[in-house]
Amino acid sequence: MALDLRPNCECCDRDLPPASPLARICSYECTFCADCVDNTLHNVCPNCGGGFVPRPIRPATEWRPGLSVAKRPPSTKRVHLAFSLAEVRAHAMLIREIAPEDR
Repeated sequence: MALDLRPNCECCDRDLPPASPLARICSYECTFCADCVDNTLHNVCPNCGGGFVPRPIRPATEWRPGLSVAKRPPSTKRVHLAFSLAEVRAHAMLIREIAPEDR
């Protein structure tokens, strides 16, 4: 099962194409841009409370049969937060000082 590679930041709706070095994901594949992770979310996923890592870049070249962006395309479904920015900020403030591995 491959990552969804969601096409946008769930917070600001910025486009995050498959090769974007700005895409960040949590362990549930919630997807945000680096700016929102750093400045709005403070490395706290507003959905699960976990931290973020850079999203891997799926190769454009098919180095192995069936494994490339062309063979396993990214999702086209745009996802948006289910919470208001005020709720997201309050959630982040509660747990942002706790290390992600201790949340």
